[in-house]
Amino acid sequence: MVHATGVAEVTDADFEAEVLAERELPVLVEFTAPWCGPCRQLAPVLSAVAAETAGRLKTVSIDADANPAAVTRYGVLSLPTLFVFREGEPVAQMVGARPKRRLLQEVEGVLERAAPGPGTATA
Repeated sequence: MVHATGVAEVTDADFEAEVLAERELPVLVEFTAPWCGPCRQLAPVLSAVAAETAGRLKTVSIDADANPAAVTRYGVLSLPTLFVFREGEPVAQMVGARPKRRLLQEVEGVLERAAPGPGTATA
């Protein structure tokens, strides 16, 4: 599998712990596969997004071929498919490779909705 730098790999076995149980940060999940050309194109984009959103967004990838339970659960039909999860729930879905600028815009929109409200203490 083409691995994006700074992007952790998850599996069906640890998907719940790494993605669904995450409460501090939204999680960007890329469903990918080694044979997927657009997934290879997206790898450096994901690395850059992971670096730019560090501390605000957790970025992971999952091999769709090796982890059919997550693929089935979220109805993934095309690769790459990206989901953003917040507190265990999918809040955004994107299909296909995209340039860094576009992916950052899409992710920033989700992050802005996840920002603490007025009067909320932040570290």
